[in-house]
Amino acid sequence: MKKVCMIYTGGTIGMKKTENGYYPEPHFLERSLKQIHELSYHEVPEFDLIEYSPLLDSSNIQMEQWTKIAEDIFEHYDEYCGFVILHGTDTMAYTASALSFMLQGLSKPIVLTGSQIPLEEIRSDARDNIISSLMIAGEGQISEVCVFFANKLFRGNRCVKISSDEKGAFSSPNYPVLAESGITIRYFNRNIDIPKGAELLYTPIKKQNILVLKVVPGISYDSFTKLITEHLDALVIEAFGSGNIPNRSHELTKLLQTAEQNNTAVVICTQCLRGTTSIGEYETSSQLKDADAICAYDMTVESTVAKLYYLLSKGYNRKQLKKWMETNIAGELSR
Repeated sequence: MKKVCMIYTGGTIGMKKTENGYYPEPHFLERSLKQIHELSYHEVPEFDLIEYSPLLDSSNIQMEQWTKIAEDIFEHYDEYCGFVILHGTDTMAYTASALSFMLQGLSKPIVLTGSQIPLEEIRSDARDNIISSLMIAGEGQISEVCVFFANKLFRGNRCVKISSDEKGAFSSPNYPVLAESGITIRYFNRNIDIPKGAELLYTPIKKQNILVLKVVPGISYDSFTKLITEHLDALVIEAFGSGNIPNRSHELTKLLQTAEQNNTAVVICTQCLRGTTSIGEYETSSQLKDADAICAYDMTVESTVAKLYYLLSKGYNRKQLKKWMETNIAGELSR
């Protein structure tokens, strides 16, 4: 009998309604799972549950939790055919992206899921998300980190949360879905292009100082230049369109010069959900090209940040960082 490891980190899926609002009560999820009789069907693999303490709203998930999840998977890797991570939705895309870099050479599925409505509620989406994720983890047709939500399986480092109140909370704007759950679970093999690995390699992530700056009309770069010190490892700029930012003042030049002097990497993403950055295509991104800024291409902001944590934790210098940020490592960019 195949067996899956289920890791419960917290989040809406296992919360209990109290007079002070929803709260992730310890062991409440375990009791709730025992009431789902479909989990005993032979189509659903057996599973062991690891419940973290304390249970966290995903807004409080940090690098320490990424490391703990990765370490638990690495430690128990040979004991299970796959892993399901129950996680809050707000930072699920960050965690999925981080795990995709930290755990290289996967030969088994790692499926993150959660819910918009707690499992105890009558219209909860948790039940189907849990059952389908367990079946996907047990079938072993995927060898990468994924997110399953609302009948769709996404590549983990390609998905983003697009809604705070719809059951279809996630999307993968720049990469097609890996599978869909209908009457059966249908896998799209043409989209599953990460081969099964021969050996699992685990790289822990260390805390890094990363700032994300979203460009808006009328932005004053001087306000942010003061934050670029020798302690800031990377600045991610969410630019307009294909990488364009306001450049009609000396403030941008000063910001880029300060970043270079302090050895702070500058990475350019697009604010658009779909498409890619292309630094230097327009005059409004020429200064970024001259400053040798890093192009994130079609990576999500979540994946860009997680990848920076990973590469900086490996101790890469600026030249190496640029090379690997612009190179596909785990299916995170179309290049």
